[in-house]
Amino acid sequence: MEVILLQDIPKLGHKDDIIKVKDGYGRNFLIPKGMAVMATPSAKKVHAENLKQRAFKEEKIKQGALELAGKLNGLKLVIGAKTSSTGKIFGSVNTIQIAESLHEKGFDIDRKNITIPEDQIKEVGTYKAVVRLHREVKAEIEFEVIAE
Repeated sequence: MEVILLQDIPKLGHKDDIIKVKDGYGRNFLIPKGMAVMATPSAKKVHAENLKQRAFKEEKIKQGALELAGKLNGLKLVIGAKTSSTGKIFGSVNTIQIAESLHEKGFDIDRKNITIPEDQIKEVGTYKAVVRLHREVKAEIEFEVIAE
């Protein structure tokens, strides 16, 4: 029996794959649980059309992410933090502060999409952060931590 997977299933396949499974497994488990649909000729045609439309939309989203990455790559942020006389920061600089600084510059980026390679930033200096804009598009921004 051929089925079209509606979600990722470990050790079986990824979403939108057309695979062959045993009749009982497909009829008694996958289809009733909503994990797959039968791959009839009409379902295959609908599936192919949906994939084509989704690919077009994904390409449009990716182009927008590439444009935003081009703007972000040359950007340098300045983040102020309370420090001791030796230059150590009270607390640490995290992705929330970077997201707020980007928001002030006019970029609306969720803090969950920002990663800082270092574990914690505890000193004044210049660092880099990676912003994930799309599955395949990432931008690197430089930020400087200064004493307030």
